[in-house]
Amino acid sequence: MITLSWIIERLLVKPTEGSETNVVITADWRCNGTQDQYSGTCYGSCSFQPPSGEFTPYEDLTQSQVLNWCYANGVDQAAIEANVTQQIENQIDPPVVTLPLPWVPVVVAEPVVIADAPVV
Repeated sequence: MITLSWIIERLLVKPTEGSETNVVITADWRCNGTQDQYSGTCYGSCSFQPPSGEFTPYEDLTQSQVLNWCYANGVDQAAIEANVTQQIENQIDPPVVTLPLPWVPVVVAEPVVIADAPVV
């Protein structure tokens, strides 16, 4: 089963915007996915309009709140998660593989035995 997680990696802040201080204008986000030894990721940035109405002070923000702003401002959560999931599925069951050229004989190397080699 694929496990997906979202994180906010960085916030860009205007020190002053109107009467507010430390106003978030951009959030850098990342969606990570894992299954066993396989992983996928997608990242981006989302910018926001100056606040109008309710304002949360910077020190009171939560990652969940900022992620919800991203989803409300154009970050397509379902599409991003589908992309990360597909990355992992393509590692598990590759849609394209490289095969040896059919006209080139396959050479199997014989193991080399070195007599009287010192044991380390």
